[in-house]
Amino acid sequence: MNYIGSKKHLLDFIETTVKKEVSSLKNKVFCDLFAGTGAVGAHFKTKVRKVIANDIEPYAYTLIYNKIKNSSTYDLQKIVYAPKEGFIYENYAKERSYFSENNAKKIDGLREAIEKSFICKDINEDQYHYCLASLLFSADRVANTTGVYGSFLKKLKFMAKSEMKFLPHTFEPSKNKHEVYNQDANELIKTIEGDILYLDPPYNHRQYGLNYHILNTIVKNETFEPRGKSGFDKYIRSDYCQITKVEEALETLIKEAKFKYIFLSYSNDGILDKMSIKKIMSKYGSYSVEEFDHSRYRTSKKSKKGHVTEYLHVVIKDGM
Repeated sequence: MNYIGSKKHLLDFIETTVKKEVSSLKNKVFCDLFAGTGAVGAHFKTKVRKVIANDIEPYAYTLIYNKIKNSSTYDLQKIVYAPKEGFIYENYAKERSYFSENNAKKIDGLREAIEKSFICKDINEDQYHYCLASLLFSADRVANTTGVYGSFLKKLKFMAKSEMKFLPHTFEPSKNKHEVYNQDANELIKTIEGDILYLDPPYNHRQYGLNYHILNTIVKNETFEPRGKSGFDKYIRSDYCQITKVEEALETLIKEAKFKYIFLSYSNDGILDKMSIKKIMSKYGSYSVEEFDHSRYRTSKKSKKGHVTEYLHVVIKDGM
C-alpha cells in the first residue's frame, strides 16, 4: 500500500540505530505503538522475542493483526461470494468514483461473505483477519485515488479500471507469540512494558482517520450517512495532529513508558521542531538523535518535490 509516513524505506536506518544502542535484540520485547501498516513491527518480528503492535485506526489494526500476530492463512478461493450493490457501491462508486462500479460490487460481496464465514465459524479469528486484510490490500490496489482517500479522481485511472483480484496480504510466520492492540497509544502505554519502544506518531495536521476513511468503512462494515464530498464518517482526531496538544501528549507518553530504550521517528516537516522534541525527551534520560535524508512522499505528480530529513530521536530512560 502507498501509505503516508510509511517507514518501509527507512527500515535499515531504524534497525542500525536501534542496534547501536541496544546491541542484542534476541530476547527483547519490541513495541511499535503507532504501527500503521505494520512495516516496522514486521521487520523486527523475527529478530526479537516478542512484538507488541498497536494502532487506533480499525483498518490499521486489521493489517497489523495479520502482519504481526497471525500464524494462520486461508485459501481465499474458499470465500464464495456474489458481487453486490451494497454500501460501498452506492456511496463510493455510484455516488463518488473511489472505485469502478464492478470493483465496488466485488468489495461489497466479499465483505459480506467474509463476515458470514466468520459468524458461521467456517473461519477462525486469525483467518478472518487474514481475509479482511487481504480485502483491504486488494481494494487499495484498484482505488481511484492519488494514494489517500481524502478525495477521488473524476475519471477512472488505469488501475481503477482493471478488475480487482482478491489477493493475499502476506506475512512472515514466526514461532513466537506477538500481541496487537486497537487502542489510544497514550492509554495503552499505561498497561504494557518491554525493552524497546518505537514511536511513529502522526507528525502534521493530516488525520489518518480521514485520509483512509474508506478502509475503515470496509473493516467496520457499518452503514452511516456519508458526509461531504469525500463521504467520510466520524473519525478519530489525534492530539498528535494538533499544535496545541502535541507537546503534552508526547511528554505524557515518554513519562509513562515502561521501556528502557525509546526511539521516536519524526520528520523535519512535523509540527514539533527538533529542539522541542529534545527538550521533552532529555528530561527522562540520556538523549541523542540520528538523521536520514530521503525523498518526500508524493500523492501525485503535482505534489511538492524534494527531500525531507527523518530524525530518529533516542532516549535511554533513567531508572529502567
